[in-house]
Amino acid sequence: MSINRRQFLATTAAALPLATTKLPFGFPTGKLFDALLADPSDRVLVLINLTGGNDGLNTVVPLDQFDNLAAVRSNILLPKNRLLRLDDRTALHPSLTSVRGLWDEGKVSIVQGVGYRDQNRSHFRSSDIWNTGSDSREVSRTGWMGRYFDTIYPGFPEGYPNAVDTDPVAVTIGTVASETCQGLLGSFTLTVSNPLSMTSLLEGAGGSSPDNEHGSELDFVRTTIAQANSYGRAVQTKSLTGKTVADYPSGNKLAQQLRSVVQMISGGLRTKAYIVNLGGFDTHANQVEAGNTHEGNHAELLATLSDAIAVFLEDLKKQGLAERVIGMTYSEFGRRIRSNDATGTDHGSAAPLVLFGECVRAGTLGQSPEIARDVDVQEGVAMQYDFRDVYGSILEDWFGLPAAAVRELLHNGYHRLPILRECNTSVSDVSGRDADALTLAAYPSPFTERLTVNFSLARAARVILEAYDVQGACIERLFDRRLPMGEQQVSINTSAYPAGVVTFRLQESDSVRVVRTVKL
Repeated sequence: MSINRRQFLATTAAALPLATTKLPFGFPTGKLFDALLADPSDRVLVLINLTGGNDGLNTVVPLDQFDNLAAVRSNILLPKNRLLRLDDRTALHPSLTSVRGLWDEGKVSIVQGVGYRDQNRSHFRSSDIWNTGSDSREVSRTGWMGRYFDTIYPGFPEGYPNAVDTDPVAVTIGTVASETCQGLLGSFTLTVSNPLSMTSLLEGAGGSSPDNEHGSELDFVRTTIAQANSYGRAVQTKSLTGKTVADYPSGNKLAQQLRSVVQMISGGLRTKAYIVNLGGFDTHANQVEAGNTHEGNHAELLATLSDAIAVFLEDLKKQGLAERVIGMTYSEFGRRIRSNDATGTDHGSAAPLVLFGECVRAGTLGQSPEIARDVDVQEGVAMQYDFRDVYGSILEDWFGLPAAAVRELLHNGYHRLPILRECNTSVSDVSGRDADALTLAAYPSPFTERLTVNFSLARAARVILEAYDVQGACIERLFDRRLPMGEQQVSINTSAYPAGVVTFRLQESDSVRVVRTVKL
């Protein structure tokens, strides 16, 4: 009986104990395992980093909250008649025409309200959190993909490349390596500006290294240079045999980055992850064109993104590569709900995240963000889904990592999200899939010293209930325990809560509900 790579990973990791060394999951090594990893049909992840903090409310517009949205960001509000309607509660920015076409084809999944506990609104720190997949209160030395790669490339960079692993594990298009793929002992990513013309680094005359700490550092530098040159030659050689067959717009910088990705994939490069970047999303001012809000800086950025994704998927499809590749956008944070006086928006909290490809589960996951007419000037979109659950679901469902291993890599509270599907199956729309799984209400609002939370469970399940302040910091985890099916009621002493907006977040598996309240 044959066994595929996913089955091999799942059964092996389940049979072997977890550890805390460089190879934390006890995965086997050697030629058998290397051969599995070298399979040219291996899956690829493409990450698009929207640097600056994308305004999610201007990207995926909550139609069911539109009137209140108009009351709090009238100077940047998109005309309702120009929105690209997806369903009764959701629409896209008018510049996302190509993404809307992919949505109709079942190749786009939107996850609402993606963020993390204790939101940090610094570009640098929040980028670190997203790239490392760490808890916001911890600083990690490794990236979330880097930790995964450490489990299957033990001891890296020593011994790599080799006769089996000839290609870079990850590639960042640009000049700065993505922190996403930082491993324990080195970065798994090679930076590539032009895969068809790689520049070699000077390797020096060689010779023995001093037998001290300086010698160790010199050996590391020599290894890194030799590795980069070898990987560079592999990238160039295989890219020259690769091709692109779609018409990439020359003025679209993101499309040109993705063109390079296709060139490498089609040439047979066995790289697992590609990271590309689109900057300019820090839209404090002039986010829209005054008096013509469907145009302006943000509209141009979204058009660039949309057209680039569409031509990328078209090229993959024409070359028979589409089912090997999925993509995902991410940004360090969303923007605040209330616009500012400079026709812009300031640093906020959660935002929607978009996945794309033949093997995503089409539709939306989550509820529309709640918009209040009395929205606080500091208020951002409330978190529904932990970004690490998105990462974990990709590791589990795309790369075949067992859930137990995902928890050790990312966080113990990991919940698998239904964002991917088996390729070659019918498209499943997840819009409203959890509509009846949870209900949540809180009263009175406004409240002072006490508040009651009511919710209903469709089944006996483990439930998490938390309270968050206006900036996305967790005030209190009220409980994390298993409850029976049916109606539930919780009375909360809120005397120590800060005055202002308080959001309660309820999670049961992959179903989430949030409700906004105000403390006087």
